Amino acid sequence: MLLVHPPAAKPSEPPAGLARLSGTLKACGVPHEILDANVEGLLFLLETGALRPREGMDTWSRRALRNVRNNLAAVRDMRTYGAPDRYRRAVLDLNRAVAISAGTGAAVGLANSQRTDLSPLRSADLLRAAGHPESDPFYPYFRGRLEDLCGKSEPSIVGFSLNYLSQALTTFSMIGYLRKILPLTTIVVGGGLATSWMRSPSWTDPFRGLVDRLVAGPGETALLAIAGANAKEGVCHTPDYGGFGMERYLSPGPVIPYSASSGCYWNRCSFCPEKAEDNPYLPLAPEIVLGHLGSILPEAKPALLHLLDNAVSPALMEALVKDPPGVPWYGFSRFSRRLADPDFCLALRRSGCMMLKLGLESGDQDVLDRMQKGIDLAAASAALKALKTAGIATYVYLLFGTPEEEHSSARKTLDFVVRHKDEIGFLNIAVFNMPVNAVPVGIETSGFYEGDLSLYTDFVHPKGWDRKAVRNFLDREFKRDKAVSDILKKDPPIFTSNHAPFFCRSS
Repeated sequence: MLLVHPPAAKPSEPPAGLARLSGTLKACGVPHEILDANVEGLLFLLETGALRPREGMDTWSRRALRNVRNNLAAVRDMRTYGAPDRYRRAVLDLNRAVAISAGTGAAVGLANSQRTDLSPLRSADLLRAAGHPESDPFYPYFRGRLEDLCGKSEPSIVGFSLNYLSQALTTFSMIGYLRKILPLTTIVVGGGLATSWMRSPSWTDPFRGLVDRLVAGPGETALLAIAGANAKEGVCHTPDYGGFGMERYLSPGPVIPYSASSGCYWNRCSFCPEKAEDNPYLPLAPEIVLGHLGSILPEAKPALLHLLDNAVSPALMEALVKDPPGVPWYGFSRFSRRLADPDFCLALRRSGCMMLKLGLESGDQDVLDRMQKGIDLAAASAALKALKTAGIATYVYLLFGTPEEEHSSARKTLDFVVRHKDEIGFLNIAVFNMPVNAVPVGIETSGFYEGDLSLYTDFVHPKGWDRKAVRNFLDREFKRDKAVSDILKKDPPIFTSNHAPFFCRSS
């Protein structure tokens, strides 16, 4: 069996889903190989781009290609994170070098891959990509790599972990190429994006005949069944990171991503994809999590532990405080009254917590209440102050343009950020997209993204606060406020929250 993580996504850490699958297959005696084609493909483009002639190129392009090796070394060096301008130039130059190597007809970078001729939102275009894999910007990489792997082992099963739209076209190009060289191989596709497709109300599986099996949700049991092996009831195996080559990733030391749960323990927010797709909350018991980490971390010796949960549960936080993992860590958390406790925040910091990502969404209490966020702004304010005092950085997420919001509400969000400018370390600003399977009664919808695989729809805002008005507010008011702009300037380009904790360590 061959498990593949396709391009393009941020190459800062190994894919947690494949590590989890690998651990399960290994424990059950299923022979397999891991291919992180994302980090390999991006490094391939960087290396080949650095060898290309430079005649006629602009100054930036020549500099980017000339300094690929130096910039790769810089991004992998912790000292660079103490010099933000040096870091920014290294990352943006690497991104530029990837784009040059990918050539015309595609927009490829360190965290994204798009094509001008095909859209990942249309199943017909994904099938076209499969029919013409040679047109994919990563084809020069995966042609040789797949031929080499398949020539040595001829895997009977190849599984693709498809999580992001930026991976979709190359995933299907790779599938199409595999069909040409190994026509009898069983092709399996799972991952977050595949799950969202399959749980859409309009799903009809347009990939029959090309993909043998699509898997929604966790894929361990399905893969074992396809391989003819049995899963042990109630056993959760330790993820295996041994097959990834940790030194290749673009971070200043190994980063271990780990999921202690799937779904969300709150699961009440309006328009939440987890709720809309009816994804159940499936947590691991804290003692199992600590057991896994106790097995993984001493051998991996990571620079950072990344907890991937939609929200780290209060029970797991308490467990980490009582039995620290022994390495710096960060993850997503809900605002809670527990985080407003200065003593608890100090205990979290002692456990190794460097940064928490926090979904505030709005600075208007009425909007939060109507969205059923379960957030009290007074408690959120106290939490930001307690975390700041404890030395834990915060990466705050804001969402503009929800049906509950209007311009006056957005102004309250701006006021909240300004009041807490000294406590907010980083900001993520997003414009609301309406999920196709979460449209409330009474909301008028229309086409948004053209394509049968689109997960979102346009809607008529009940308060007239449409996307154009929201973007005007963000560009002309919100981002121009000095307090906001000062925070936004600190956000690491391309890698954003994945690299932000390293700036906290270097400060």
